[in-house]
Amino acid sequence: GLELARQYEPAVILMDINLPGMNGFEALEALKRSAITRDIKTIALSANAMPHDIDKGLKAGFDYYLTKPVNFELLIETINRALERPL
Repeated sequence: GLELARQYEPAVILMDINLPGMNGFEALEALKRSAITRDIKTIALSANAMPHDIDKGLKAGFDYYLTKPVNFELLIETINRALERPL
């Protein structure tokens, strides 16, 4: 995923926190270290939904933190916000 982000430079990345091999916090840190990917908006998507989980994610540098089960209306709204598009 990190290589794809460097190659395609997407405007937004949706990232699960509980990834195999590397968790979402480690992946976010790798994105932020690269000049190519550091400004990509990142939206955490996780089943870790307690207030301290959300706070931890935002403090780590995610632009937004959404919880599962996915509320698709909120997801679309958040993506539009990340892209700075009016609804």
